[in-house]
This record gives sequence, structure tokens and C-alpha cells, in this order.
Amino acid sequence: MTPAPYDLAVIGAGVVGTAIAREAARYPRLRIALLDASDDVGNGTSKANTAILHTGFDADPGTLEARLVRDGQRRLHAYASEAGIPVERVGALLIAWTEEQLAALPALAAKAARNGVDTTRPLGPAELYAREPHLGPGALGALEVPDESIVCPWTTTLAYATQAVRAGVDLRLDTTVRNITADEQGHLLDTTRGPLRARHLVNAAGLRADDVDRLLGLRDFTVTPRRGQLLVFAKPSRALVRHILLPVPTALGKGVLITPTVFGNVLLGPTAEDLTDHPDAKNAPHTTPEGIAGLMEHGRRLMPALLDTEVITSYAGLRAATEHDDYRIRAHPERRCVTVGGIRSTGLSASMGIAAHVVGLLKEIGLQVADEPEDLEPVRMPNIGEAFPRPHSRPDLIDRDPAYGDIVCPCERVTRGEIRDALTATVPARSRGGLRRRTRVESGLCRGAECGAAVRTLFEQARATAGRDHQAG
Repeated sequence: MTPAPYDLAVIGAGVVGTAIAREAARYPRLRIALLDASDDVGNGTSKANTAILHTGFDADPGTLEARLVRDGQRRLHAYASEAGIPVERVGALLIAWTEEQLAALPALAAKAARNGVDTTRPLGPAELYAREPHLGPGALGALEVPDESIVCPWTTTLAYATQAVRAGVDLRLDTTVRNITADEQGHLLDTTRGPLRARHLVNAAGLRADDVDRLLGLRDFTVTPRRGQLLVFAKPSRALVRHILLPVPTALGKGVLITPTVFGNVLLGPTAEDLTDHPDAKNAPHTTPEGIAGLMEHGRRLMPALLDTEVITSYAGLRAATEHDDYRIRAHPERRCVTVGGIRSTGLSASMGIAAHVVGLLKEIGLQVADEPEDLEPVRMPNIGEAFPRPHSRPDLIDRDPAYGDIVCPCERVTRGEIRDALTATVPARSRGGLRRRTRVESGLCRGAECGAAVRTLFEQARATAGRDHQAG
């Protein structure tokens, strides 16, 4: 028997795919599936980035990316306030270290104005060092971009997915699409968890978007993974950095930057390495000795005092770079599908703008929506940002449930109640990494040395309980 068809299937449950599923779920009569090969949402590019909510000030004016970053940033700021996603408007300083870079700042300010960002302001060396006293010597000036923000990328993706699932979206994890066959009813997907039929399809597969396009008979672009390695500094570093500190951008991206995080740490990175000759480029999100050494060299020049604080971890992410300079978002009416490709470092910022654009394209190519879109039931995500009250500091919450006063992870002050909630949520943690992204447990200075055994016990107990509940059902 062939499966009953979905109206829409979205392949890829990263920040873009979950945003699209959430936006489509606003049409209550649509039957929607959201698929991902991983065991969690946001488990690819979305989990390993610089966590900056960009204004799009330096995007190429007139591009689709510039428009959708601007729209997405506006939407995400409003949504974050509603959903409890940690966001801090810290502003950015685009720093000139050479006369050539200093001469480029007025043109960058003009580009920002063309992108609708008209709040930039030049800073001379005296004001720059007054604002960032720990900056390394030799900076000649800067361009201030006051509306740049930092955000929690993990909570953002999880909020989209949670709201989508509660609105009826069928989330299918551990589901790899092996083949796609088109017929008069739409698409028949051969997956590792059985067949799935959908009338319309969105390819939001990130690093695998070109592979999925090939299954659809399309060859619009090729993904060449761009690896970005980053260092994470311990919490004392946060007192050294007041803004996002950006270099003058290059063709490869924004370059090596220093940025605070909503978790109270500081990031240094990323590198930008196009993995053209790597034998397994799409599975290479690991750091290298050369990459780490290069970052340390940058950090020593940009902010020497930063290297006096402790590095608690390093990580690498892969961005879905293509041979094109702009997003590759294309509707294919004859195939009843939309491809969302080439979403590089701005995908988090643009995610809600991309989602609105893609759903509009789907309607144009025949997705039948009988009703006007509805507001979804609001979600309120657990806060894991440092600038906002955490459960361990809320007596009212602890009075109602003492588990929120039982700290399991001393470094990050994560409680047993938070771990329990993450393991039993609408989209629960299914791995230790997923639990870490939902609660920050094992993310601190000791990297789980103090709390690892307790966390493992809680995780295994939750899995055992879930298994018994599944068997009883």
C-alpha cells in the first residue's frame, strides 16, 4: 500500500527547515511532514555558528539574501520576545586595522544605508578604545553598527520545531531520503523509515541540498562546505568584550571576529576553509591544529588579554557555500517543489524571512490553502541565557517545584528540573548533545567532569521511562 499523502514535506530540520514548517503550519488544514536524517532538530549547520542576529548591513544590496535577512531579523526580534529566546542587542564595531580598511568604512556605511541600516556611525581611535579598552594596539578607527545582536541559535530552532509540532506537523527524525519519484500525485519519497508521499516538497537540506536536488533531477548549484572553526573562552572573558568586534569583510565572509554570547562566554572565529579537496567534506565539522593555531594568532593581535583567559572548548561548523553569491531559493512548478540552497552564515538571521518567502512560492506553484493563515499557539521556551532569570534564581519556581533548586551542573547552574523538562518536552533531547543544547549542561569549564555521572543517570532513566511508555502504548 502507498502511504496517504501529505500536502507538504520539508526535507531538513535545521533552523531554516523548522522555520518553513512552522510558517506552513499557520494554515490549519495542511498536512505537513518535517524530515531530518539526524536524531534532533538543528543538528547540522544550525548548531555550530557564531550566534549573531545580523541586520544585513553588509549584504549586497538588491540581493535576495539582503532582503530576507532584513525581513527575518525584524521578525525574529519580535518572535524572540514572544517565545523567550535569549537576544541581547550589544551592537557591533567594524574595526579598521590598516589605512586601506579605514578608507573602506565610508563605502560600507553607504552599503548599510542601501540595505536600510541607517544607524551606523564612524568612531575615531580614542572613542573606539574608550568603548573597547582591551582591544589590541594599532586600530585606526571603526564603524559602529548599533543594532547587531547576539542570540541563542539552539533555542531558536527548537522554538520553531516545538510550535510546528504542537500545530500538527509530523516530525520525522532519523529519516534519510534515499530516492524521490515523481508521479501525478506529487512525490513518493523512499526513506530509511519507509515510504512517504507528499503533494509538494521543500528541499531545505542545507549541506545536502544539492544531493536532494539531484534526486529531483535538478542541477542548479553545488554545495562546497565551508568550514568555520571557533574557540570558546571561559566566562571571565565576557568582561573584556562589550560589542561584536568585526573585521572588514572579504569575499569569503565576515572573517575572524570576537563576539560575546548569550551564555556569558566569548567566541573567537570562525575560520573560512572551502573543503574543495576533502574526501568527505560534508562530514568534516572538526577542528584542526592549523585552524586553532591560526585563531590564536588572530586573537593575540585583536585582543591579547583574551588569551589570558581560559579556552574551554573549540568546535567547527560547516556552511553550505555554493558557486553563487546569493541564496539559491527557486520554485520549480513542474516538479511542485521549492529548493532552498546556498544559505550560508546568515541563515539564522534570515530564517523567518526565508520561511515567509518559501510559503509564498509554494502557494504560487499550487499548494492549496483553503484558509487565511492563523496565529499559532504561543510557546515560551526555557531560558538558557545569562542576562535573564534562570530557574535556580527564581524562588517562586522553586517553591512550586523543588527540582528547579537542585543544581546538577555547578558550572552552568543547570537544575534537575531543567534536565527533566528537556527530556520530556514536545521535541525532547534524544542525545547528550541535544540535552546540552537545551540546558547548557556539561558546557562549562569542567566540561562535565563534575556532573557527567549524574547527567548520564538522568538521561538513561528518562530513556528507560520513555521505552516503557512506548511499549505500554
